[in-house]
Amino acid sequence: MRVRGVLGDRQVGGVAQDLVTSVAEGEVMATVKVRLDAGQELTAAVTRDAVKDLGLHEGSPVRALVKSTEVALATAPVEGLSIRNRLPGTVAAVSVGGAMAGVKVTVAAGELTAVITADACADLNLTEGASVVALIKSTEVSLATA
Repeated sequence: MRVRGVLGDRQVGGVAQDLVTSVAEGEVMATVKVRLDAGQELTAAVTRDAVKDLGLHEGSPVRALVKSTEVALATAPVEGLSIRNRLPGTVAAVSVGGAMAGVKVTVAAGELTAVITADACADLNLTEGASVVALIKSTEVSLATA
């Protein structure tokens, strides 16, 4: 399925629905990789209990949810960073308010929304058509069964 922004709701940055490609369990936490359309991959770090409770395994259909406030933006690829999820895209729309800005980003798998400070939006010179990389920590990706 596609990553899609939830229009009119600044709390949700994007929802992805597809299949689990791998689950790597540790003592307490697990990393779950989800294959998105266009070959992009999203990594979620969840508890082992969540893996068990949701019945996650390779091939499981899932939905991944990311809060818009947990999506950071960069204007170029970033190296030397622990953030696992790096989705290159293009700014589709910018809505700037007094303190915050909502930035809709089109990525290969669809759309997502980032809510950043108005100052950051201005500093990055984010305008429609600008190239960006959406950065999402794996610990900020929530999973639900589809």
